[in-house]
Amino acid sequence: MRRWFGTLAGRTTAVIAAVATVAVVLAGLLAAQLVNATAVDEAKKYLAVEADSLSKQSSLGSLQDLRTDLLTHGARLAQISTDGRVTGGGARLVDAKTVAEVLTGKSVSTSVNGPQNTVVLEARPLAAGGGVVLAQPVSEIRAAAAPLLSRMLIALAVCLVFAIVAGGLLAQWLSRPLVRTAHSAHRLAAGERSVAVAPGGPAEVVEVSQALAALDAALRTSEGRQREFLLSISHEIRTPLTALRGYAEALADGVVSGDDVGGVGRTLVAETNRLDRFVRDLLELARLESDDFRVELQPVDASLILRESWQAWQAVCVQKGIAGRLELPSGPLPVRSDGQRLRQVVDGLLENALRVTPESAPVVLAAYLSGNGLTVEVRDGGPGLTEADASVAFERGALFARYSGERPVGSGLGLSIAARIVQRMGGRISVRAAREGGAAFVVELPGIPAGPRQT
Repeated sequence: MRRWFGTLAGRTTAVIAAVATVAVVLAGLLAAQLVNATAVDEAKKYLAVEADSLSKQSSLGSLQDLRTDLLTHGARLAQISTDGRVTGGGARLVDAKTVAEVLTGKSVSTSVNGPQNTVVLEARPLAAGGGVVLAQPVSEIRAAAAPLLSRMLIALAVCLVFAIVAGGLLAQWLSRPLVRTAHSAHRLAAGERSVAVAPGGPAEVVEVSQALAALDAALRTSEGRQREFLLSISHEIRTPLTALRGYAEALADGVVSGDDVGGVGRTLVAETNRLDRFVRDLLELARLESDDFRVELQPVDASLILRESWQAWQAVCVQKGIAGRLELPSGPLPVRSDGQRLRQVVDGLLENALRVTPESAPVVLAAYLSGNGLTVEVRDGGPGLTEADASVAFERGALFARYSGERPVGSGLGLSIAARIVQRMGGRISVRAAREGGAAFVVELPGIPAGPRQT
């Protein structure tokens, strides 16, 4: 039972039952007050009508018939003589003040608080002298109304039971789809995919179910891409590992000796560097996706950074016979950025461009001020990218998996790293076709905000 009260259905049922109980109790108390007050008011009206009728008669006639009719309604009759004596069945209910007022010719309509009970009293003077009094205890009036009040309380009790049962059914209707949705969420958390989420319930619950289904689809897509990326990256890592192991075994067995040792050493260094690049890219990507990756934005001259980067890559252009070209304006290129991270992005884009660009084709590093910021372009004369390639170019491993074995590729992480760094610097990166025939990667960074003018 305690566990049931901890559930949504149990708590909802308990709240509905508590609210219904309070409402019924308040309604019962109010109904009792209204029924009793109405009964007293009706008794007063009846006694007043009868008293007025009697006061207009020349004589009271047959007292026996009159008493019988009054007692049928619970009222008592009393007569006041001209000398102030009170007689009749209701004499004990008449107080001295009422007698005095009637003898002076006044009509009395009041409630008198007696030693044991409150009495409703209607007194009228008679034309022949004296007066007539009709009285009835309030307790008797309320007792006469008790059956009606009992029926009302029974009706309220039935309503209370109905409200509790209806509340329990409502709680079950609300909680059942939530329980199903929670069960599906637990299955997703346990690693199960393509979990069917049964629709139903209120609109909010249906919306949660639809969001859970969308999350399931997103997880399947993301995990599928991760598996493809891991498979492809594992294949690329296995290749240098195989070479390293083969040459290491040859050296250990003495197969390689003499002049061949230098060549083997250079191969081992190259393959080790390749592995190191994979590991560094993976670590960089992991840092970018964490919260502790710091980017220090400050005013810098991008022209100096781009010239330094281009100077470092000129030797590669000459070695590969690529027609490299730097297109920068003569003046400075002020931008609010992290100079080291900007250099990292440009170096990565140039490395990708030089990898895919054939001999004699161009590679261009260009930059210019545009609007309120800086635009940096790295264009190449390589094979370029299709529209489908451009839509996934900055997803980790997407182009690597698509073109591995068809064209020179890196670790598959460079563009993803560049995109995340640019985003951290408050800019955006995109790719389009270059007029040189290949791809143009465009980085847009915010400029330096203009300060207040001095007057």
